[in-house]
Amino acid sequence: MLKLYNTPKKQLETFSPKTPEKVTIYTCGPTVYSAPHIGNFAAYIYWDLLLRVLKKNGFTPYRVLNLTDVGHLTSDADSGEDKLEKGAKREGKTVWEIADTYIDLFKSDFKKLNLLEPEIWARATDYIEDSKSLVEKLIKNDFVYETSDGLYFDTSKFPAYADFAHLDLNHAKAGARVKFSSEKKNLSDFAVWKFIKPGENHTMRWDFLGRPGYPGWHLECSTIIHKELGEPIDIHAGGIDHIPVHHTNEIAQTFGAFKTPLAYFWLHCNFLTINGEKVSKSLGNILTLNDLEKNDFSVFDFKLWLYQGHYRSERNFTFSDLEAAKNRRLSWTNAYLVSLQLAEKAPRPSIKTSEFTSDLLSRLNDDLNSASAFALIDEKKETLSAPDWEYVEDLFSLNLLENLKSDSFSSLEASLREKIDARNSARLKKDFKTADALRDELLTRGISLLDTPSGTFWQLV
Repeated sequence: MLKLYNTPKKQLETFSPKTPEKVTIYTCGPTVYSAPHIGNFAAYIYWDLLLRVLKKNGFTPYRVLNLTDVGHLTSDADSGEDKLEKGAKREGKTVWEIADTYIDLFKSDFKKLNLLEPEIWARATDYIEDSKSLVEKLIKNDFVYETSDGLYFDTSKFPAYADFAHLDLNHAKAGARVKFSSEKKNLSDFAVWKFIKPGENHTMRWDFLGRPGYPGWHLECSTIIHKELGEPIDIHAGGIDHIPVHHTNEIAQTFGAFKTPLAYFWLHCNFLTINGEKVSKSLGNILTLNDLEKNDFSVFDFKLWLYQGHYRSERNFTFSDLEAAKNRRLSWTNAYLVSLQLAEKAPRPSIKTSEFTSDLLSRLNDDLNSASAFALIDEKKETLSAPDWEYVEDLFSLNLLENLKSDSFSSLEASLREKIDARNSARLKKDFKTADALRDELLTRGISLLDTPSGTFWQLV
């Protein structure tokens, strides 16, 4: 039985969707103005496990992932430059070119990690008319007022505004959360639509209420959820940094427009730091998937490293820890290879739920406890069957056999098979000089041999 840590209630709850045949999920996506880094991808790796665990429990996930290509200002609130405009200036391109470039790169890296694609990639600028309609509903329901720079949501009209993030609005300091404006009625009020002032250079603009402007950052998520999923959805997932502002504002907007809660379950993952420091361009510690590969690591080594911890725990990345994860993954690969070779020596058993797979899923059903699941794999790895390893792959998609042509002993070139057979024959004849020479030759080709009472098996070095 799947239990998830539901952020608003701060406790584990048994997950029960409205419709098991269509579990509606929304995961906050990237702002597409620069190359995604490993800190960005941590969330998508965690939520990929969520989808796979849901499937193993008999549910059918239906997910929307948004792509923010307008409205996200550099302050994350209602001030500063639009991040797409900033990216365009940095690279001498149009904002549309910047968005296309980094959407393509994000999707490419997403695929490289073997992450399950969402049913809908929702690009914010494809929903402008829908966003306008939502603002009109907020105006009609008297949740919005106008200032010189935009339309703002009046948080005093939504008494439950502070509940989700446990905000202390009575003691909030001006500018601590949202830049203070003398025109705002409340410090916590936020823009649902920004006006473009005369002479202001903002390429992305749409006419609304007789003047040019663009949607506030938080608006797109409420709009897309309403359009594509309908509220309340089963699960809304994102980072913990989204709790006090972004997700709180989504909840307020949706209630103001549709008088309904936004989601039943809220999942939030913690931050990723690098060498103990926040991931930041100013610190020069941005690492992309390509950077990992340049350092002779697979992106799946990173994926395994991330799953060694829990999604709600802060993770600190170091290359030494990644090296340890790489070695752990290699040990799993070799155990998997032995199980495949054993399967070739005897008829392959039918794939049934084993005690191992049942225990593995049970541990993951405890709020996606991948660290506990990994401990079980380490404990049982020498005894796991090929179907057991396939189950591990189904859940974590670690591409354990990525360096092989196929997932069986036949993936070895014929010449390698002949050398293994010749080495074993020499060994039986006690011709140890020839046997050792053949073994050493195999080592130069990245193949080690494991001699056991059940026979000789090949593994990767």
